[in-house]
Amino acid sequence: MPVLRHSDLPGQGVLSVLDPGPARAFADALLAPLRAEGLDESVRAYVQANGQGETAARALGVHRHTLRTRMRKAAELLGRDPDDPAVRAELWVAFAVAASTGDRIRHVGDSRSGPPEIA
Repeated sequence: MPVLRHSDLPGQGVLSVLDPGPARAFADALLAPLRAEGLDESVRAYVQANGQGETAARALGVHRHTLRTRMRKAAELLGRDPDDPAVRAELWVAFAVAASTGDRIRHVGDSRSGPPEIA
């Protein structure tokens, strides 16, 4: 098996080192209860806002108390606290994996490979 060195990865993002099969199974299992209750978009907004409820509520166009109620329900379903940064990191990975298609996992924020352009 070839050795993958950190110096080979700049610009590719950490998601590109994940094996797509197990990563998708992880994402599906973690997100399934949220999807079943229609809470996945609320949790995604919360994760994207780095746990800032007010910001996430604005992005969703809902009152902050509505989002707070949804996040309490999500925490119950997951058996995890979305206010924990480690839990948000797992959720971020799961959402990024779920949004990826093909044989490579990427995130919209991934930087391009290659040298930066100079303007």
